[in-house]
Amino acid sequence: MRAGTRPRGFTLVEVLVALVVMAIMAAMAWRGVDAMVKSRETAQGRLAQTARLQTVLAQWETDLRALQDSHSPVPPLAFDGGSLVLTRQAPAGLQVIVWSLREGSLWRWESPALRSVEELQAQRQSGLQQLAQRNPALRAFDGVAGWQFYCFWGNAWSNCQSTGGTAAADAGPVNPKPTGQTAPAGLRIAMQFAEGSGLVGTLTRELEVTVR
Repeated sequence: MRAGTRPRGFTLVEVLVALVVMAIMAAMAWRGVDAMVKSRETAQGRLAQTARLQTVLAQWETDLRALQDSHSPVPPLAFDGGSLVLTRQAPAGLQVIVWSLREGSLWRWESPALRSVEELQAQRQSGLQQLAQRNPALRAFDGVAGWQFYCFWGNAWSNCQSTGGTAAADAGPVNPKPTGQTAPAGLRIAMQFAEGSGLVGTLTRELEVTVR
């Protein structure tokens, strides 16, 4: 009677090959999971950036619909290429609003309620100085490479800087109005996004301007 044949086990080489195959499969699976996580994070970042941009545009529209002519040398709307300065209504008086593009970010500053022309003039300069200090609390939106503003005068659009006065360079934004008009009927904003901001191309938005 012959003794039973002893079962053959795996050789060391076979075990090593199996381990290598399993390691490769695990690495591929991990890369797939990692790619999915990064893709989701990118999508969430773009969604958050888009939502933030919509909030900024809504605030712009709110500011422009509440412009107030102070019947003084301080115009209701002024733009110098880097800063947009507005005078708008507030429950307790008038407010100076300054939007500014600095170092790839949009910044917004607003004054307390004001009741005199002297206060308007002082706060106008104060707003520009405050923004120059880069207070993080004033940052509204990041990732902007450039912007242009076009004013709707009469029946045509023109660059808001094309009809400005001859104020000194350090006097802040100049009033872009033609003689006899306090503000344009509309404002077109063309905003270019920076690389890596999560947004691409140029956003163009036309907003109605209402002056009281």
